[in-house]
Amino acid sequence: MEGIKKKLGFGFMRLPMANGKIDLEQTNKMVDIFLENGFNYFDTAHGYHEGESEKAIKTCLADRYSRDKYILTNKLTDCYFKKEEDIRPFLERQLQECNVSYFDYYLMHAQSAISFQHFKKCNAYETAFALKKEGKIKHVGISFHDKAEVLEQILTEYPQIEVVQIQFNYLDYDDPAVEGHKCYEVCRKHGKPIIVMEPVRGGNLVNLPMEAKQILEDLQGGSAASYAIRFAAGFEGIEMVLSGMSNLAQINDNVSYMKDFSPLDDREQKAINSVKEILCNKDLIPCTGCRYCVAGCPKNIAIPDVFAAMNAKKISHDWNAGYYYNDVYTTPGRKASDCIKCGKCEEACPQHLEIRDLLENVAAEFENTSENN
Repeated sequence: MEGIKKKLGFGFMRLPMANGKIDLEQTNKMVDIFLENGFNYFDTAHGYHEGESEKAIKTCLADRYSRDKYILTNKLTDCYFKKEEDIRPFLERQLQECNVSYFDYYLMHAQSAISFQHFKKCNAYETAFALKKEGKIKHVGISFHDKAEVLEQILTEYPQIEVVQIQFNYLDYDDPAVEGHKCYEVCRKHGKPIIVMEPVRGGNLVNLPMEAKQILEDLQGGSAASYAIRFAAGFEGIEMVLSGMSNLAQINDNVSYMKDFSPLDDREQKAINSVKEILCNKDLIPCTGCRYCVAGCPKNIAIPDVFAAMNAKKISHDWNAGYYYNDVYTTPGRKASDCIKCGKCEEACPQHLEIRDLLENVAAEFENTSENN
């Protein structure tokens, strides 16, 4: 991938927050640390942070650094265009929001069997290739959330695709719902450079059960995040691993071990295999916290947060998860039991979770027992 200096990318998806808004002062410091340590790849999308992510790119990156100092990726998401004629104005809006004249990489966002048909119907790929010829995009790629056979279809129909972003981590590596390894192999077969998203599974590979956490601590070599990110970065053909960093501590940690990256050794690989076994036995909800489900929810249920509470209960078995569910994550009318089963969340979920059924389970866990009231 052209112009990339190091394998760690800064995803503007989970930025630090203060008083309900992006903490721009802290984000400025994070951007500075990232660039000062030789990293230069940034990733955003129009829907991240409810439309504020691109503005944060402008304020914290584009307004403060010359264009040759960074590589910027943005995305075309299906909910923002209904016909071919909508795509160019949308891209122009994105360029304006970010205060740049071109995107280094422009990805057809969250491709799946269903969304791919919409992109084809609207000639989205053809439009992106035309925009590349005009210089508004340097490279056209896809971000992908589906089975390997669908990825094979897309790359066969559009061999002009230059890069593929896939969900890839040690927990999803051989998960039949994600097919991380199979999707990786399809990319390798077609000779496509790979960008990794969700290397720490939305924080699930950082917020570990105590017995799993102890296994990694016994290595005395780094944070839980470091093993997950280094796992992903160690595969041949993987050019970039994204991290949605949320504070200064996370970015300082990530740059410390990715500045002079080294793959996992045999001892570290054995340890994460043990962690994976523990996590699989916990039967956790495989939500990555992307929040795509939240935007369309008519009841404004904080779905990723209530799932996080459910996972925390399975991990720790203490009262704290119930407190967060009832007093932090939900309000009257926005509890799991208030779901009206419209299905909009499931249509938006990249993990293809059966969210409506899962919300019933959450409600049964937290709303029907006296210990959680």
